[in-house]
Amino acid sequence: MLKGGRKMEHDISIRIGGEAGQGIQTIGLVLAKTFQKNGLHVFSTQYYLSRVRGGNNYFQVRVSDRPVRAISDRLDMLIALDKTSVDKHMKELNDGVVLLDGEEVRISSHDKQLFDVPFQKIAKEIGGSKLYASTVATGAVLGLLCCDLEFLEDVLKNTFAKKGEDIIRNNINAARAGYQYAQENYIGKCKYSLEKAGVTSGKMLIDGNDAVGLGALAAGVQFLASYPMTPSTGVMNFVAAHADRFNVIVEQAEDEISALNMVLGASFTGARAMTTTSGGGFSLMAEALGLAGMTETPAVIFLGQRPGPATGLPTMTEQGDLLFALHASQGEFPRCILAPKTPDDAFYLTLKAFDLADKYQIPVFIMSDQYLADAQFTCDRFDTSKITIDRHLLSDDELGTMDIYKRYSITPHGISPRALPGQSKHLVVADSDEHNEDGHIEQTADNRIFMMEKRMRKLNGLTKEMEGPEVYGPLEADVTLIGWGSSYGPLAEAVELLNEEGQNLNLVQFTHIFPMNREKIRNILLKRGTTVCAESNATGQFAKLLKTEADISVDMNLLRYDGMPFTPGYIIRALQEKKVI
Repeated sequence: MLKGGRKMEHDISIRIGGEAGQGIQTIGLVLAKTFQKNGLHVFSTQYYLSRVRGGNNYFQVRVSDRPVRAISDRLDMLIALDKTSVDKHMKELNDGVVLLDGEEVRISSHDKQLFDVPFQKIAKEIGGSKLYASTVATGAVLGLLCCDLEFLEDVLKNTFAKKGEDIIRNNINAARAGYQYAQENYIGKCKYSLEKAGVTSGKMLIDGNDAVGLGALAAGVQFLASYPMTPSTGVMNFVAAHADRFNVIVEQAEDEISALNMVLGASFTGARAMTTTSGGGFSLMAEALGLAGMTETPAVIFLGQRPGPATGLPTMTEQGDLLFALHASQGEFPRCILAPKTPDDAFYLTLKAFDLADKYQIPVFIMSDQYLADAQFTCDRFDTSKITIDRHLLSDDELGTMDIYKRYSITPHGISPRALPGQSKHLVVADSDEHNEDGHIEQTADNRIFMMEKRMRKLNGLTKEMEGPEVYGPLEADVTLIGWGSSYGPLAEAVELLNEEGQNLNLVQFTHIFPMNREKIRNILLKRGTTVCAESNATGQFAKLLKTEADISVDMNLLRYDGMPFTPGYIIRALQEKKVI
């Protein structure tokens, strides 16, 4: 049975486990950046509980000389900062090694896989503080892998640049001491030798949230209002960190109700505006979403999914809000849903989200999840040379030639000319009640029909702009996997692994979720072999949408809803259990 890990010279998975507050993330991020600088492909993700201290968390880094887009089921090295990590994770080791501090993590076992490194003792000797223990551990990992320390030292300089020269020097010395200790004391050193590869020159390491934030800045976002909520907060933090440079106003609202209403106010006056939230926060935005639909006000909504209902599993992942986003708020009005599959996809789809919101004067969702939000990928640098920004607004000259301006003029395509309040002598009127072309309340049956049909006609043009799914693997296959959004990496690797074993599978991955281009989808999915739709939810929400919008019925669902992301191995085992392969 395949476990989902590549049998390659350079494909190693390292897990750092311990309690919250022990520096797990620091070790993981520094290692990931160091491997990236070393010219290797990196994928990292983290598992963390909803608590500030205690519990058992982990950060996992996968490093390879080939592109990797998913976490591996295989585990080659464990840095255990507490005993629980040894108890929980050691059984997953693939003939690997466990690094631990025997003085802090007391283990009676004499298992040869255990390698005792006195992290805290070395840290105190080198830097005078146990705070450098995590850096000692990082150096020890590179010592076991026989990696050059040059890149780690560069990463440490950048990481602690604001802390001063003494802190930088102590961290570098701590890393060197950990490296030397591993080199001198571990019998099987270089068991997993990672040589300088140079295959990722010109690439970068970025997570999904930062990619969305970067996409928003590239799209010319001018206003962001949000209430912090895992896993969406990273987008707000990224934009806020660069707000002065890009002239963006970032407002931490008192709640999600006010956040989306602020966005609509800013958008109404001409600013490109967005909000970020998760399922619980989006629940509070439902009424304001209807206001966007009725007033035809552009808004970009980043929805980072996590398991519900209520608070659910606040730090874990799921794709459980699709049908909610599709049907949220009162009444019917056009909306658009995009679901990026990787950080680079998130960047470009965020650009598209702002353009579609302005062009069709609708709310546009960017649907992510905790898995994509927190995971780091090695990506090509984003190509900004082709970015063009069209606000789809009436110019002063166009308004100057108009004798009469009607904000909600009925047009064949449903899109009314959009002017801004105060832009000219013409009055811009909007109302949350049903209104006529002028924007004033009118509740007659005839007017209601005219305005509803005008708004809904936007879907005709919008649907034509929605890209069909991409096909990975052979065009003709015995088994077709279907996925949407962040499931792409694990599904694509599962297809590659199975095809290497002589199976015949492909993957059809959706990123443009709604409205669906029925013709494109049916051309791709009809006359396939066995179809299996993989989703991180309990009810097969995307499969239901496929049936409703494209009249495509899948043969079976492959569902995961325990809060954990798909892995290639999980997918392969599920297909074997279902006797699909």
